[in-house]
Amino acid sequence: MAKVKITLIRSPIGCPPNQRATVKALGLNRLHQSVVHDQTAAIRGMINKVQHLIECEQL
Repeated sequence: MAKVKITLIRSPIGCPPNQRATVKALGLNRLHQSVVHDQTAAIRGMINKVQHLIECEQL
């Protein structure tokens, strides 16, 4: 399965609580922190929800 690397590049401060919870659910706590996930439909939906806060790249 394809992997995707997700990096938090903007702070979720000031965003709605559901977007903050999505960032937390992706495993991102600090700015410039990166995590690697399998590219599933659930992860893809979470990425689309907070795409203005994160940066993604295919692995």
